[in-house]
Amino acid sequence: MDMSFSGGESPSADLLKETEDLYREVAQELALAMQGVRQGDLTEAKAAMQAVKDLRAAFQMVMDERTRVEKLRRQVAGVVRDYALDFDAARSEIGRRLARLREAGGG
Repeated sequence: MDMSFSGGESPSADLLKETEDLYREVAQELALAMQGVRQGDLTEAKAAMQAVKDLRAAFQMVMDERTRVEKLRRQVAGVVRDYALDFDAARSEIGRRLARLREAGGG
């Protein structure tokens, strides 16, 4: 299935991957800054604080993108209010009811 978006935007799944990559990078920066703090380099404390803020922002971006991607997947799958619409079953039920109406109307 091809999902294209107008306006030149990349698909949400690609943006989700990029956001997760950003999250990993910031987590690595935080780990390096924490190593510096443990070794007594207090100049790394400021970098650690900024990395925590960046990590929090990246985490929020990841969660927002995951929510958007899940919403799009549900939309494509025909899920409405946590239920997928089964058009084949609906068609069969309508046919069954019409057949019963035809039988009852002739009698």
